[in-house]
Amino acid sequence: MPTVVCPDCASTNRVPAERLAEDPKCGRCGVALFQGRPVTLTSANFDRHLAAETPLLVDFWAAWCGPCKIMAPQFETAARSLEPKVRLGKLDTEAEQTVAGRYDIRGIPTMILFKAGREIARTSGAMSAGDIVRWAQAQGGV
Repeated sequence: MPTVVCPDCASTNRVPAERLAEDPKCGRCGVALFQGRPVTLTSANFDRHLAAETPLLVDFWAAWCGPCKIMAPQFETAARSLEPKVRLGKLDTEAEQTVAGRYDIRGIPTMILFKAGREIARTSGAMSAGDIVRWAQAQGGV
């Protein structure tokens, strides 16, 4: 039974695989576990989302980055296509320098796909929503 972290309260929920597409709610706070948009990741909730059994696709970005701004709506569109098979999250590298440093983020935007808590793929540069979806699927995260 896959574990999914609530995007609101960060509690871990067990959801039967066959029910992931049925709009599951958090058992603690009642919020939808998948909302069709990326979760804001911080040092406080990053490791919880990383440890969940649901693959995690993270967009490492910064507010001053032009390509990041261009990719932001594309990443959000990709979330609607990839959820509930993949959790998408955004991590502001300026606000969360410790987490960004842990993954040796040198250029942004950088996307890392994690599965079972481990990095399985990485790419840098802005992408369209379709390219993000295809890339994630090609890496075996979906």
